[in-house]
Amino acid sequence: VNQVANLTLVSSACDMVSTAYASTKESHPYIKSVCDATEKGVKSVTEATASYVQPVLTTLEPHVAAASEYASKGLDKLGEKLPHLQKPVDQIISDTKELVSSRMADAKDAVSS
Repeated sequence: VNQVANLTLVSSACDMVSTAYASTKESHPYIKSVCDATEKGVKSVTEATASYVQPVLTTLEPHVAAASEYASKGLDKLGEKLPHLQKPVDQIISDTKELVSSRMADAKDAVSS
């Protein structure tokens, strides 16, 4: 999970969502009250569940470690094959707009000739 969260694409997307969420809460008082209540509910459920889940996690720890190592290797290979994972969302959007614009210009030139 940490390795995925540290991918530039994922972390920049999370930052964008977090900023939008905070901005929305700040701008709309009714949404803020709903979000605050939801956050409190999620926190309570998380705290209550943690004590029940911990013994299970302790039992499954060797299996989780093996799965984590396997997933880490898979993410490394995925990162090699998809270099966009190391780019922030803004750059990917900009690159995509540039590519589409270039292709549209090429298509326009082809049609006019």
